[in-house]
Amino acid sequence: MTGETRYQALFLGAGPQMHCGVGQFTRLLQEAIEKLEPGTSTTLTLTRSEGSLAEIWRAVGTAQSVVCNFPIVAWKRVMFAPLVAMAIARLRRRKLVLIQHEWNGLHWLRRITYMPALLLADAIVMFSPLVRRELASDRLLGWTAKKSVLAPLPPNIEAPAGIEDSKLRHRLIAAKGDGRLLIGHFGSIYPGKQPNALLEIGAILKQRGLKPLIVYIGSFIRGVDKVEAEFHARARELGIADDVIVSGFVASDHKVFGLFSEIDAFCYPLDEGLTARRSSILTCVQSGRPLVVAGPALPEEFDHHPRFKELIGRGAVVLVARGADNETYADRIAAAVKRPPVPLPFDFDGWWTDVAEAVRAQL
Repeated sequence: MTGETRYQALFLGAGPQMHCGVGQFTRLLQEAIEKLEPGTSTTLTLTRSEGSLAEIWRAVGTAQSVVCNFPIVAWKRVMFAPLVAMAIARLRRRKLVLIQHEWNGLHWLRRITYMPALLLADAIVMFSPLVRRELASDRLLGWTAKKSVLAPLPPNIEAPAGIEDSKLRHRLIAAKGDGRLLIGHFGSIYPGKQPNALLEIGAILKQRGLKPLIVYIGSFIRGVDKVEAEFHARARELGIADDVIVSGFVASDHKVFGLFSEIDAFCYPLDEGLTARRSSILTCVQSGRPLVVAGPALPEEFDHHPRFKELIGRGAVVLVARGADNETYADRIAAAVKRPPVPLPFDFDGWWTDVAEAVRAQL
């Protein structure tokens, strides 16, 4: 190491102005590590206008390790700068820690852009045994899974002390007053979450006379797929176009939980099953509303994550067998909304301390 090294870790990020889940995770992780060891980490902002080659070179030189949570921000917006930073870190003999959230669920074009990062990394932090198995099964990069370690993923959003009103919340209140059953789905909308499967479950509930209103609290991810158009076309085919609301991006956590307060139950019919990397699930659970989701594909999925396992054990997360039909999901939702709420204290800081300890061990 050179005499200019002052920090244990340099975190690559896109700054607080970039509102995305990955960027928020990076900021919260760096803050959690700073709480454990104040003054041992710093950040480098990489955007279209920030993060020149000279700035990257100087910043990398100040730290023993470089931590990259890929993607830095929305795909295609800042693609090459973090790879340049990782290459410089390798050139300057700094340790490279890559945080990898998913693999098979990524569009193949995105996987191509991630390949150099996997090759350069000294350690790869992952959050799900299933995702690690997916990487290990990759014909080209499977060997990089040997560099991986598992860490417990916390939620990005903490339930605030109060809620904030909104026009949409009043619309939901009016719907409940009309006897509607409000089914929630939180987070970005993309194929991996099987948003159309929830539409089919909603159609079944409507046939049963339960008057569902399916509320997607989030927005569609822009990409090469026609996800949004196909979603609305499917809703029309099922005859439930008027029973679906898509909120779009909700900037305030207080507004998010204001909407959560009117939801009767959340539902995620995930084809891959529940994995320990699903931060949106952990955000929903804090509302105290029942959450119905497909069970994990691997029996050991939560062995490294005792806090997540406890949520399942206490009934805050209701598992449905993978491969179950939509009628089964409809049955579970109807049953879940009849039961009393599950009181569950949520130690948000404790969740973040757990992941900070796991990542710090790799620095």
